[in-house]
Amino acid sequence: MIEAKHLQKFTSIVTAENIYSDKAHLIAYSYDATREHFEPDAVVFPRDEADVAEILKYCNEHKIVIVPRGAGSGFTGGALPSSGGIVLGFEKHMSKILEIDMKNMVAIVQPGVINMDLQRAVEEVGLFYPPDPASQEYSTLGGNVSENAGGMRAAKYGITKDYVMATRAVLPNGDIIKAGKRTIKDVAGYNISGILIASEGTLAVLTEITLKLIPKPKMTKTAMGIFDSVSQAMEAVYKTMASGITPVAMEFLDNLTIRAVEQMHNKGLPIEAGALLVTDVDGNLEDDLDYQLSEIKRVFEENGCNEFRIAKDDKEAAAIWFARRNASQAITVYGSKKLNEDVTVPRAALPELLEKFNAIAKKYDINIPCFGHTGDGNVHTNVMVDGKDPEQVKIAYLAIEEVFQATIDLGGTLSGEHGIGLAKAPYMSMAFTDEEMNLFKSIKMAFDPNNILNPAKMGLN
Repeated sequence: MIEAKHLQKFTSIVTAENIYSDKAHLIAYSYDATREHFEPDAVVFPRDEADVAEILKYCNEHKIVIVPRGAGSGFTGGALPSSGGIVLGFEKHMSKILEIDMKNMVAIVQPGVINMDLQRAVEEVGLFYPPDPASQEYSTLGGNVSENAGGMRAAKYGITKDYVMATRAVLPNGDIIKAGKRTIKDVAGYNISGILIASEGTLAVLTEITLKLIPKPKMTKTAMGIFDSVSQAMEAVYKTMASGITPVAMEFLDNLTIRAVEQMHNKGLPIEAGALLVTDVDGNLEDDLDYQLSEIKRVFEENGCNEFRIAKDDKEAAAIWFARRNASQAITVYGSKKLNEDVTVPRAALPELLEKFNAIAKKYDINIPCFGHTGDGNVHTNVMVDGKDPEQVKIAYLAIEEVFQATIDLGGTLSGEHGIGLAKAPYMSMAFTDEEMNLFKSIKMAFDPNNILNPAKMGLN
């Protein structure tokens, strides 16, 4: 428990209406999407950057843990207060779009801004912020940067790191830094902004983010390919990307996922299909979109696609996308406990990766439905078991370890967009050498020698 004198100090910094230590708030801020929970000692809402600096300086002097938190939508426990301490929340005060610079096509935001709110604001003036995590309607940009969030448009437009031009942040000792510039080119000094991206709040607390914008495409078209096997679909993915066509999205669902969505929603999906590929293309000329779709259809059919459907309007497009957008919820038909991983491999390794996952499922006699962002090699792999059966849970974790090993053997990574947090921390030694882990720890020590910022995350402790 945190001492009363410390709570009094925080109250003097942010005022009484911005600090809470009652049970309701502690419980509310103890969770994220992992369903694990750890109660903090207090929840503090800074009003501005100066508050953040004063709080961190005091916590550093008194060795009080600070956990920055966005919306708590993460899947790996990155924002869980597993060591107690103070949760720093930004949604109350530090959630403003500070500027949309039309001339330079950048936006400057505070960390508590909701992703979708920024997308809507810039689209109103003809600009576009592409990163679109599935949690875009409630996840914050501070959280997106801290986890390097991805999304369905990553195949063409990239992920969060590709749009971060500069950050303002507070170091654990209270020092305020600005990393990066509002310029397209900037090679002066170390890329500190790049280090802060995906650092999961372990190095500094973000207080302002400068994001690159692009012109908004005028039109989008949607299509779906139906394949007899996952292997054929995976072959079609990387061959499409190598053909000269870059779709906005290239998403897939395997047979288990198709059946789960159909069982739950009865949408008339082809339940005998081995896989579905859902794709979007965009641009400013209809002829260009039609050409892109014709080339995608050609590559799909060369690789076993037996039906290619093009949406005639927004209603049909929404119907095509329904299965993919509801896949995560639907697969709960296979078990009450879901170990949801977001492994990523080079696109050409996708066919072999899915074959390995199928073999793991057969070995342990469990269901491992897969779907995800195959346009960038990112597969959401879901080990589904009965959460009330300890033996099943044990088997699930054995399977997950093999999933990670198969991914690493194919040149892949533990996480494409969810981060490491607590959930994947035990597996970091599988993906990194001792020398690499020691380098990570040295970076952590350089920023945070007293280890007050989000300790126990990313396998750094």
